[in-house]
Amino acid sequence: MTSASGQAFGIYVHWPFCLSKCPYCDFNSHVRHAAVDEARYLRAFAAEIAATAARTGGRTVTSIFFGGGTPSLMQPSTVGGILDAVARSWSISPEVEVTLEANPSSVEAGRFRGYRAAGVNRVSLGVQALDDAALKELGRLHTAQDALDAVAVARSVFERCSFDLIYARPRQSVAAWVEELSRAIAQGAEHLSLYQLTVEPDTPFAALHAAGRLALPGEDTARALYEATQEVCARAGLPAYEVSNHARPGAECRHNLVYWRGQEYAGVGPGAHGRLDIGGDRHATATEKRPEAWLARVEAQGHGLVTDQALTAQERADEFLLMGLRLAEGIDPERYAALAHRGLDPARIEALAAHGLLACDQDGRLRVTAAGFPVLDAVVADLAA
Repeated sequence: MTSASGQAFGIYVHWPFCLSKCPYCDFNSHVRHAAVDEARYLRAFAAEIAATAARTGGRTVTSIFFGGGTPSLMQPSTVGGILDAVARSWSISPEVEVTLEANPSSVEAGRFRGYRAAGVNRVSLGVQALDDAALKELGRLHTAQDALDAVAVARSVFERCSFDLIYARPRQSVAAWVEELSRAIAQGAEHLSLYQLTVEPDTPFAALHAAGRLALPGEDTARALYEATQEVCARAGLPAYEVSNHARPGAECRHNLVYWRGQEYAGVGPGAHGRLDIGGDRHATATEKRPEAWLARVEAQGHGLVTDQALTAQERADEFLLMGLRLAEGIDPERYAALAHRGLDPARIEALAAHGLLACDQDGRLRVTAAGFPVLDAVVADLAA
């Protein structure tokens, strides 16, 4: 989805707080036992939004994404206040997609109507599993029934709904995953984000794995789980449009497409990243990660930026390649050449195609094949060399 000018422009809003820290999570999320001063944070969000808009000039916002952390811990009035601040600073597309990530506890599900009234029209639920034992092992605070109830409420309130599941969990078989995924699809899903469990550095799962107390499926089983995921979703009419994301045609997450297509987005809030075109350069921005330090920085200087770097032509082209080849639609190699001031190596393209990892469509687009997606990082590294 693009604005009337033909350009997509997204706003990412990071709410960094969670009720508890999941043992697999390496996101910028923080647990606070005292109440968060939402009014103070709202003022800071509004200030950073205004400061960002002053740098970007005229833009039409096509998507807004509340991520975290757990944005559904915010009061609907706080979400509404942030959306009002965005509307004061930029034009808003009449077809804007506004997504909020939510945890499927009953208390948060009860707020859904408030979020809808505030302007949210799409919700993304962190279901992660439809198995109570797995949810407990993943450190989630909800049950499978809580998740199913939340999905039902979300579908009744919002125009669009997505939810996440994690597979390749300890001791998980292909048959069990196929049954679980089929149950998820039966909930009327239009969009699913399906992630293989990975052990990230400096997480509790990393410590357990190093101590031999967390055994993940072997490489062959993980590959079989991935292939089963593709088959089940494709058969149900939810093909993969990105490595880990499946949707019915037309139900793709427009905001995430902004990232993967190398378009512009502003990052607002603690630890948020952005990509902004300013003065003819693509700027990579990042804000202070620690919530209280971000708050103090914004109150002192109007924004929380700690990184504001103009990317080189090659850095921008490499980022376009890395993100764009995650998509089933692939990339236009002419756009890569325009960004990098050099084309991709035809010999490398030919070699990857000969191995069945890359395809060149009739319209000239390059895309990674089904066989190439499990080794995507290697394909991208080869092309970028």
